[in-house]
Amino acid sequence: MKLSEPQALNRIAGYCSRAERCEYDVRKKLVSWELSGEEIERIVKRLKQERFLDDSRFVKSFINDKLKFNKWGKTKIIFELRKRNIQESIYSPIFDEVSGDEFEKQLMHILSIKAKSVKGKNDYEKKTKLIRFALGRGFSMDLVIKCVDKLLGGDYEEYIT
Repeated sequence: MKLSEPQALNRIAGYCSRAERCEYDVRKKLVSWELSGEEIERIVKRLKQERFLDDSRFVKSFINDKLKFNKWGKTKIIFELRKRNIQESIYSPIFDEVSGDEFEKQLMHILSIKAKSVKGKNDYEKKTKLIRFALGRGFSMDLVIKCVDKLLGGDYEEYIT
């Protein structure tokens, strides 16, 4: 669908006002509206001037939402931010504000729920399934092993050799 520059600006401003957006998502949408590169640059510049578009604000919101609602780990969140071309200099300080306890608390919560439904022939198999589940959610291996050991007891290290 081909839009004129003023129409696109109005639509994209509404799009940005409904939820936090990153520059990558906005540019993708503008390209889909068949705007020229120059028009896209002018629109993005104007959105930034009028504070409709701010990547650091987007990152704060994104990290908070993915941690609290989706129960994602740091690795998965970083992967998704990199997919959106967000610079490490933007998201790194925001991750420093989030304490490691937040990630551990979320991981313990999802593991305790998942542990009720995981079936295994023995403890080793059950722990392995829980570890794979948590790694898929984007949590680090050391945090996962720590939480699985807390939850199910024992020491997973003895199985690794």
